[in-house]
Amino acid sequence: MSKQHHNLTNCIRFLSIDAVQKANSGHPGMPMGMADVVTVLFQKFLRFNPKNPNWLNRDRFVLSAGHGSMLLYSLLYLTGYKSISLRDIKNFRQLNSICAGHPEYHSGSGIETTTGPLGQGIGNAVGMALAQSILDHKIGKNIFNHKTYVLAGDGCLMEGISHEAMSLAGHLKLKNLIMLFDNNSISIDGPTSLAVSDNFKKRFESYGWDYINIDGHNPKEIFRALKKVQNAKKPTVISCKTKIGYGSPNKSGKASSHGSPLGTDEISLVRNKLQWPHKPFDIPKKLLNEWRKTGQKGSVVEKKWNKVYQKNKSKINKVLNQNFSKEIKKEKLIAAQELKPLASRKASEKTLIALTNKENSLVGGSADLAGSNNTKTKTQKIIEPGKFAGNYIHYGVREHAMAAIMNGLALHSKFIPYGGTFLIFSDYCKPSIRLSALMEKQVVYVMTHDSIGLGEDGPTHQPIEQLSGLRSIPNLNVLRPADRMETIECWEIALKNKNTPSVLSLTRQNLDPVRLRFSNTNKCALGAYEILRSNKKITIAILASGSEVNLAKKVCKNLAKHKIYSKVISVPCQEIFDDQSQSYKNKILKETKYIFSIEAGRTECWNKYVGKNGLTFGIEDFGKSAPFEDIYNHFGLSVKNVSSKIKNFLRR
Repeated sequence: MSKQHHNLTNCIRFLSIDAVQKANSGHPGMPMGMADVVTVLFQKFLRFNPKNPNWLNRDRFVLSAGHGSMLLYSLLYLTGYKSISLRDIKNFRQLNSICAGHPEYHSGSGIETTTGPLGQGIGNAVGMALAQSILDHKIGKNIFNHKTYVLAGDGCLMEGISHEAMSLAGHLKLKNLIMLFDNNSISIDGPTSLAVSDNFKKRFESYGWDYINIDGHNPKEIFRALKKVQNAKKPTVISCKTKIGYGSPNKSGKASSHGSPLGTDEISLVRNKLQWPHKPFDIPKKLLNEWRKTGQKGSVVEKKWNKVYQKNKSKINKVLNQNFSKEIKKEKLIAAQELKPLASRKASEKTLIALTNKENSLVGGSADLAGSNNTKTKTQKIIEPGKFAGNYIHYGVREHAMAAIMNGLALHSKFIPYGGTFLIFSDYCKPSIRLSALMEKQVVYVMTHDSIGLGEDGPTHQPIEQLSGLRSIPNLNVLRPADRMETIECWEIALKNKNTPSVLSLTRQNLDPVRLRFSNTNKCALGAYEILRSNKKITIAILASGSEVNLAKKVCKNLAKHKIYSKVISVPCQEIFDDQSQSYKNKILKETKYIFSIEAGRTECWNKYVGKNGLTFGIEDFGKSAPFEDIYNHFGLSVKNVSSKIKNFLRR
């Protein structure tokens, strides 16, 4: 090992050690152990430009083992990113510091994705590599020919998402995807042998990955491995045998260096052992200049690349086109003419046929449920192993990986990914959905079979608490349309909201049209709006979403026979409605003293509207296996029962 390499790696190690110690919180062990690997990567191979962190053809570096965040912050500071200053590093884990405990995505910062939940970064990296492959095949190899590197630890590979994501990546032959496996054999509880005895080589090769085993502290071996993968034919794992807490006399190779500061006494010993006589946070100018030279290389590479990019700009803009206004308007006109019962999943399919008829940024998929989710159209081409010119992905039964991969697609460029499964299986997607909301990325989750209305498949497949749970996630629009017109408008909302992911909650069963006329206005964009009124002067308001809007209409008409007059409010999106002006919310909620809600799910998310002056009709138990009409009757979601209970309430 050369003295220069040793000193450059020490810049990373000691920035990490000192930041964790000052914060009295953090994970010093992984940055100490992987410093040799990332130094060779950034110095010799990684293509990036700190002056333009969003350069489209940069290599992506994803830190899936997000607890080792100081490794990433150190690299970004040393190579010259303006987003990370020495002051930021000194404020590691402090309020409003960009150097958060785990990496948090910020556009233009060099932090490519939010990680921390182990394994998520692997799924994100697969999505990024897939996005690169799609652009490569659609536009040209001289334009999008970069690589995606993901640093993963033992914990990432224990998580089930790693199996799902790596299996699909191997199947698709994503050759520009490289995993740097920090194979230090240590977990929080102690040695990984407490819980794992996998044969990693056989495991990864069974996925269709190449596997290279190296000494993660030998720069020559690191260089040879990284050199080899530049021309890989498959995704590759470079298993880097490292020592966690490298350089610590008493904590190296031990769990004690994983998630706690080393302590001042131990840090003094590390400084002595690694021959680093400098004060905390002091990086010698000569070494900092060497790191900055590494960062400056990318400007030259990007400048050369821009000449090719400019020649192909119109082609790139066509592939990443995000204007869907004409298609949306046309579909609404057709919907106003074809007034017939239709399941909202089928209405979504008809919308997608229009949206995917031309080249654009939409990339669809489904977790082995394309025919049930209605997410695949006749015009879409399937992305196959080594063939990436399509726009539809068969994710297989891999809901968790699908959602994480979609995050990667959205993070990479201007792709708008959508993927389908049953609403009940949103539970499998939940960690990734939460991260897309946290990162403010435009991802569309098409969740069908959204209630007891799916019928005979029974309580294991009938979502009850899922809508409430999803609505509790900040910055997530849960859109539950009541008919074809609303479905089109909900798709429009999802396509226009660039910083908010969307869940489309769609029915298996047919729905009668609730909107009978065309309107240029997207009424769903208000979150809630009036669709029916039985009299000018009314006593009650009935709020409902999705399939239950039709039930609310029937209840409204039934109550009118008893001279109880009401208005029906369709509430396709509570989150959007809650963001409306107070005057508009008062118009919907304050016109009447009494408010009632109807939705085939848990009711707690409706209490904020209903309060004590009304009733919430829903389901507080698991479903049943039977025809959907019988299940609705069983749970009291019938015109007769709802009307009766409203009348009794008003007689109090």
